[in-house]
Amino acid sequence: MVRSLAWQTDCLRLLNQTALPGSTEYIDCRDWRRVAEAIRRLEVRGAPAIGAAAAFGLVLGARELVGRPGDFRSALLKVAEELRSTRPTAVNLFWAIDRMLAAADRCSGDAEPAAVMSALEKEAVAIAREDEAVNRRISENGAALFPPGSAVLTHCNAGALATVAFGTALGVIGEAWRQGRISRVFADETRPLLQGARLTAWELHQAGIPVTLITDNMAGWVMQRGMVQAAIVGADRITANGDVANKIGTYSVAVLAREHGIPFYVAAPVSTFDFSLDSGADIPIEERGPAEVTSLGGVRTAPDGIEVFNPAFDVTPNRLVTAIITEHGVLRAPYREAIAALRDKKGGN
Repeated sequence: MVRSLAWQTDCLRLLNQTALPGSTEYIDCRDWRRVAEAIRRLEVRGAPAIGAAAAFGLVLGARELVGRPGDFRSALLKVAEELRSTRPTAVNLFWAIDRMLAAADRCSGDAEPAAVMSALEKEAVAIAREDEAVNRRISENGAALFPPGSAVLTHCNAGALATVAFGTALGVIGEAWRQGRISRVFADETRPLLQGARLTAWELHQAGIPVTLITDNMAGWVMQRGMVQAAIVGADRITANGDVANKIGTYSVAVLAREHGIPFYVAAPVSTFDFSLDSGADIPIEERGPAEVTSLGGVRTAPDGIEVFNPAFDVTPNRLVTAIITEHGVLRAPYREAIAALRDKKGGN
């Protein structure tokens, strides 16, 4: 099974996702700055994978600070803030850092920095292991939603590359495939960075699951012709009312699915829920540089000096979401009540 990251005691090894599918390259991060750079560059991407990477980044930061003069706690908080600043939309990043800092706080006030670092390493390893187990449960919970022989459409990449293992939406697809419930996947290319073409198609092909790659603007026609019976995506943040932030273009897929009477499913762990935000209007949307839109594969495709709008994510209103698949079961509307019950169950804020 493909792995997006692996912890090696003093080094976080990341699969460089910007190099796929052309080559399989690994990045050995021996300090937290390289982890932050990898997150910014999308060398590691996907909300759960970003969260786990940031957790190990904080371990590397703590390791660097042990033995240095000055206030260890204050310096550690600065590292945490730098890691937080790498990407604004995926809530798992903030969730993981908050959890790591809480683990540090549980150490006694007179604990040596080395002891705090050890506690942080144990917590980061726990985050990674839990993500693998959570994704397996999401996969099992979601597979039953698909009638035998279904063809499905997915957007962007929510597979093992976007998580520690298995994946969310692609984890569901993989389990449904093994059960004979899914016969084929249509993968949107996902402009402008082609995560669907480069990553999702690659993952599915590696797994032996039949996959057909389409451009983003073909999704409606594929639905109209009855070539797919459902759509499923991952998420980067889900608010208290069930609005879903995901890769740009997801909203369009949801609108098309509603128009064609096709269920639109979202697969995500509880760590992707932001219980503090009332609706999608409150989600900060990352905007990226114009070169991602004006060039393709290093070749300029737009006029010099053209104005560019390049949001990395959009928000799908809850009314377009058929169900949200979590490790604790499948949530359905009314989402505010279902998500509140989930929050209370998990003791979230």
